[in-house]
Amino acid sequence: MCYYTGLMGIMGNLLKLLACTEFEHGPIVFLDFEHAQPTEAETAVWNQVSAVLEEAHGILAELQSYNGAGQEIREAIQNPNDLQLQEKAWNAVCPLVAKLKRFYEFSLRLENALRSLLEALTSPPYAPMQHLEREQALAKQFAEILHFTLSFDELKMTNPAIQNDFSYYRRTISRNRLNNQQLEAENEVNNEMANRMSLFYAEATPMLKTLSNATTKFVSENKTLPIEDTTDCLSTMACVCRVMLETPEYRCRFTNTDTMLFCMRVMVGVIILYDHVHPVGAFAKTSKIDMKGCIKVLKEQPSNSVEGLLNALRYTTRHLNDDSTSKQIRALLQ
Repeated sequence: MCYYTGLMGIMGNLLKLLACTEFEHGPIVFLDFEHAQPTEAETAVWNQVSAVLEEAHGILAELQSYNGAGQEIREAIQNPNDLQLQEKAWNAVCPLVAKLKRFYEFSLRLENALRSLLEALTSPPYAPMQHLEREQALAKQFAEILHFTLSFDELKMTNPAIQNDFSYYRRTISRNRLNNQQLEAENEVNNEMANRMSLFYAEATPMLKTLSNATTKFVSENKTLPIEDTTDCLSTMACVCRVMLETPEYRCRFTNTDTMLFCMRVMVGVIILYDHVHPVGAFAKTSKIDMKGCIKVLKEQPSNSVEGLLNALRYTTRHLNDDSTSKQIRALLQ
């Protein structure tokens, strides 16, 4: 699915649906996802993040069309003495590894963009709720980053060619190094870069892991900022999405499935970030996120559209298996 397909339609629906005034854990913030424009105070951060988000569409399109070099690699492995097949496999893999490098480098820019948004949406003197009301354009960008992140990771998890291609590349580099040969492609992806890329792609959900680590680091480095300022921002966004998804009179106004998927991805993304940052996580009874309600909303959707999101909750959260997590919530995620 193209990231920006129908985005204006999505935002229009969200604009209509965020007009209620109460939720279980506090007041809803009216988020104008369609028409939000940066104020003068938001402009610097908005421009920085916008430059990153403009690349998101291309990144997702490249990943969606990533077919890998599986056939060439198999032929090269099966015929180790055929130099022509070795060269064919290498020539097929190198441009793919260059593409994987771009994806990895984009994750670093996304990490910096998230940090800038967190700084803006949690800085004194305003409370988190006031930030979301005052800085709607930045709140919209935060949601778009999460939507991209979950989209990227869903595509990556269903494409084993990525790790297969990169493993073949690394084995070939190592073999040639042992033979005192250096290939030209090694200049672009040196050993240090290859090690970092290897760690990145070893994750089931690499983009989400990047954002989770960045959020945790943001909290640890800003010791004078109450942790609640960050977690309340995340829990508020999760609750907004849940209310829209679980309330029939809101949900029936969706004009396309993209709206549902956008809300679900943002909801899951902020839940995972919350769980990594909050001391007791998202699954405890004291959590400001209604986890039971969020999971039920996901499980009511067709399984092919939410399985990746449920797996993200199962395998990338930190506190799901804590003793404080109720048996009911664990059962819902089984």
